[in-house]
Amino acid sequence: MAEGSADATAEERVAIVTGGASGIGRALAEELGQQAFQVVVADRQTELAEEVAVGIRGRGGRATAAELDVRALAGFEQLVRETVDRSGRIDLLFNNAGIGIGGEIRDYSIQDWEDVFDVNLRGVVHGVHAVYPLMIEQGFGHIVNTASMAGLVPAPMSASYSTTKHAVVGLSKTLRVEAKVYGVRVSVVCPGVIRTPILRGGRYGRLNLPLSGQQSEERFERLRPMDANLFAKKVLRAVFRNQAIIVFPRWWKLFWYLERISPSLSSRLTEGFLESARRDLQQ
Repeated sequence: MAEGSADATAEERVAIVTGGASGIGRALAEELGQQAFQVVVADRQTELAEEVAVGIRGRGGRATAAELDVRALAGFEQLVRETVDRSGRIDLLFNNAGIGIGGEIRDYSIQDWEDVFDVNLRGVVHGVHAVYPLMIEQGFGHIVNTASMAGLVPAPMSASYSTTKHAVVGLSKTLRVEAKVYGVRVSVVCPGVIRTPILRGGRYGRLNLPLSGQQSEERFERLRPMDANLFAKKVLRAVFRNQAIIVFPRWWKLFWYLERISPSLSSRLTEGFLESARRDLQQ
């Protein structure tokens, strides 16, 4: 089922993707472009965002690039106003921008916490605050927040990331219930490991670990990361079905089920993963 109001043509649908210059955001923007959405590729990395938009247009789609730092509410509100002035509507908001900081809590600085909170949680709240009133007024729209499997299960060595992603899951579940009466849909995406730059720390993230970016990526390869473009295709199909919590690759759901059925067993399994990781880092 297509997103948006019943009388919308495919070409009228509008989607904003934050963090759209790379990784999951880029893959989502490109897939939306192939599905006839007018795509706004929003990112701090303006040159890369424009590169993505140019690529979408080169393949026959419609896309514009927009500079956006999700940490600033005013900038988000301005982007929403400009998009509505230009296109008259917003059908989809992908609150996707995010960063990660690796390492154990003992090695965190307070700045590490604040940097992740500002992007991963406040950035999502800013997106909701900016677009939700418009969608209520329209009587339609879909907010899709990117969380993580780290928002569903324990995630040692990424505590700040996990904290924010748990919060995004909670926000999304609550907003979905509240928004239904207004015709607004809400979904939360909880990726397992996806092959994106965040595996190396990302443009704005970092690793408080004795690992290079390449070494970090090699460790994640053991978990069979999914290609970002394939992930985007699967996510959009789930979004169009109005699925509440979207998990890909599907086999990651096993960890989520275990956490719900037996939290104590899930904790023991996680402790084993942490012990293994600590041994690897000491070699």
